[in-house]
Amino acid sequence: MSYEKMKIGKFYGQKIYQILISQGYCMKEAQKLCDNGRIIDNFGSVLKKNSVANGDIFLIDYRCEPKGLKPIFECMEFGVFDKPSGVLTHPNGRHCSYSLCDEIWSLWGKKASVVHRLDRETSGVIVVGKSIETTKKLKAMFESRCIFKSYLALVSGKVQESKFKRFIAANYMDFVDKFSFINDENWLVIDRAMDITRDYDDIKIRMQICDNGKRAITLFRPIEFDEKTNATLVECIPLTGRQHQLRLHLFYVKHKILGDPIYGLERLDIERILDGKMSKNERIQKSGANRLMLHSNRLKFNYNGTEFDISSKMKFGLSPFAQMD
Repeated sequence: MSYEKMKIGKFYGQKIYQILISQGYCMKEAQKLCDNGRIIDNFGSVLKKNSVANGDIFLIDYRCEPKGLKPIFECMEFGVFDKPSGVLTHPNGRHCSYSLCDEIWSLWGKKASVVHRLDRETSGVIVVGKSIETTKKLKAMFESRCIFKSYLALVSGKVQESKFKRFIAANYMDFVDKFSFINDENWLVIDRAMDITRDYDDIKIRMQICDNGKRAITLFRPIEFDEKTNATLVECIPLTGRQHQLRLHLFYVKHKILGDPIYGLERLDIERILDGKMSKNERIQKSGANRLMLHSNRLKFNYNGTEFDISSKMKFGLSPFAQMD
């Protein structure tokens, strides 16, 4: 994805928001364009919404450069992509060369939008609304926990099930009444509140376990253990949707997700990884993998009376570790 300067027209005496509204943007969209510095004049000066036009007005807009990634599922109102690791969900600034939006907007136009977010290094299924109305409706379903989400993760060590509490659905009816198909006997539970770290010397996005934080509940179960790598493939179901929930919960129970660039590392190493200054080999040595080994594997929900159960088509497992590349 690249940015290009597109001429809107020549205007005199009108405020910028009035011009944008006359071009078909709503007030909220006009405000966002101005706040993001996307409206400029002939001299390259950034214009605010109440700036008065005095000549040529330009929009700095995206030019999509799709690479051919296609949805694994599509209906009239939404589609589902299998996002590769390393691909941004949204563009993160003018120097972003590619994101999933290159594919989305080239297929369905600028009104289409992702419904939920996956971190850059997290792979797997992600839902895209084709219209603003559909996106809002699906987002509300995610927020009200009407959408079942299942993840796969490669974690360090062998999971000793006897060390964890068994999940009993009757104790969590407020969270699982929509997912009655979850089998009590197969799941272990982590029920620990969390919040963003208050240590200003820490990484700002790092979360912490704390009794006065927001309640967070994760179900998980081991699928396969590999003695050679001392790693376990686990399936995880977040009953709540906190930032970094799976990563922090698994780190807390001493089964860190391999490749995690934040939890379990020193600040200097974290910054080097986030800034792209650590080699792949060094990252493997320090974190166990050269990417976060977390994969969005399955989504199940009812939309407008129709049941959808969509699983990832990607291979993700203990062997081989080819998905790290």
